[in-house]
Amino acid sequence: MSPDVAGLLLTGGSSRRMGFDKSLLLVDGEPISVRLGRLLGEVASPLVEVGRGRSGLPTVREEPPGSGPLVAVSAGRAELLRIGHQGPALVLACDLPLLDVAVLHLLVGWPGDASVVPVVDGQTQPLCARWSAGDLDAAAVLVEKGVRSMRALLGHSDAVMLDESLWSGVVGAAIFADADVPSDLSALDLEIESGGG
Repeated sequence: MSPDVAGLLLTGGSSRRMGFDKSLLLVDGEPISVRLGRLLGEVASPLVEVGRGRSGLPTVREEPPGSGPLVAVSAGRAELLRIGHQGPALVLACDLPLLDVAVLHLLVGWPGDASVVPVVDGQTQPLCARWSAGDLDAAAVLVEKGVRSMRALLGHSDAVMLDESLWSGVVGAAIFADADVPSDLSALDLEIESGGG
């Protein structure tokens, strides 16, 4: 665990394409939000959930709720500052059921102070990334200007882009698969938590 890198778990998305709260997905019988919070806890400290309070981690809510990941990251950064953490943070979306702690170790341990963002099949993964303190502060500035896109933050960042040649020896591409639409449930062998709400 690195006391220099915090963890932010984003669970407040509207899940419009899925049709229900994705934090209710079960991975091997464990709620995905609890699983991802546990994995974050193996590599980062302190930890904050931004969203519905599904993970058991200390939780804050972005305002307004469901206003997008950049707003959530900014809210998480504000809470980290409030509790005394001024450094970088791993940011994880709550829709990565196959995520392995190996990729989190890779992100935390990547040399240098810049943000570190995996690239999978040509697509950046800003919601499975290590964000520098400076970029986290930039997120708050963008939000104040009305910006809502994580892609905008990438445009203001000097992040290291980890293409497949840099991570394929550690993890497989499948661990970055996200659960966005109902058809992903069977493809990723996922269930919905019964009685959740």
